[in-house]
Amino acid sequence: MKILVGMSGGVDSSVVAYLMKKAGHEVIGATMSVWQKNRTFKTPELLRGCFSPHAEKEIEDARNLCSFLDIPFHVIDCSEEYKKTVLSNFKKEYLSGRTPNPCIWCNETIKFEAFPLSAQNQGIAFDKFATGHYARLDYNKDIQRYQLRTAIDAKKDQSYFIHRLKQEQLARVLFPLGDKEKTEIREIAKEAGFKIHDKPDSQDFYSGDINDILEVKPKQGNFVTTDGKVLGQHNGIWNYTVGQRKGLGISAERPLFVLSFNKDKNEVILGFEEDNIKHSLIASRFSWLSVAGIEKQKDVKVKVRSAQTPTEATVTPISETEVKVEFHHPQRGIACGQSAVLYDEDMVLGGGIIEEVL
Repeated sequence: MKILVGMSGGVDSSVVAYLMKKAGHEVIGATMSVWQKNRTFKTPELLRGCFSPHAEKEIEDARNLCSFLDIPFHVIDCSEEYKKTVLSNFKKEYLSGRTPNPCIWCNETIKFEAFPLSAQNQGIAFDKFATGHYARLDYNKDIQRYQLRTAIDAKKDQSYFIHRLKQEQLARVLFPLGDKEKTEIREIAKEAGFKIHDKPDSQDFYSGDINDILEVKPKQGNFVTTDGKVLGQHNGIWNYTVGQRKGLGISAERPLFVLSFNKDKNEVILGFEEDNIKHSLIASRFSWLSVAGIEKQKDVKVKVRSAQTPTEATVTPISETEVKVEFHHPQRGIACGQSAVLYDEDMVLGGGIIEEVL
């Protein structure tokens, strides 16, 4: 079988390529390029992540690894699609007082869509597309549906980031690392003779000044309480996230937290810890994955941020693309714009964008 492996220059995707070749497949390595060379960012030497001026170094690592494995290597330019889809959504959401997750949009629209399709359009033939994501994939013959499950290594599980993949995308992908621990992957890389076997994991998305991407001038506004009392000034709501406590520069008898934003008034609304506790949310643009949908209330587990341990909740369908999630235990720091992802045991049911927090 011909397998296209999405190479990042890191340990995980390198081991995927190695395992696929060892299994007897015809392997092709490819890296997607999303960085636009004409961009000038602050302190570029400090920047890491998927979106970084150091992308050339990652590409070189991937190229060297493919040479070591004696497999072909290609660089697929996805920078325009990335700019139009991921960066534009990131900018729009942040300037609206919301907190987006660019990695989720990238996976749905670029990494698992534009990237492999662009490779095909360039004449690269393959049967399956394999990546180093930590997740497991099954096919349920009874309902004729691919079902995504969490990885064996809970600390590395990436099912949250790929919950918006469609059935047609899942039909062509492989996740060879889903049933392995990260320590095992590093050991495989070391035994295979990879120089990058101890290379640190990359950071998500972008690690620099957010204003480099937003490209907006400071806009002074007020920090206010829930009843409208002015506590101080800020230089733009986009510099803050819901649940943030540090870096506010506001003195109070107790620690203050960012609760929400008023885009029209350019206000950052602050409150105490108890004000940050929420009991439910509304998620829209819901994308069902392992099931076609639900018709009545269902007890599930939910994550409202990637690093969170799934928490118990009840989900109620409002429409085909909108649900209400009621937590069994109150949650803190839920941000509109982030994703709420539902799980049934280890299976990803689907997820949607948080529109309202109650």
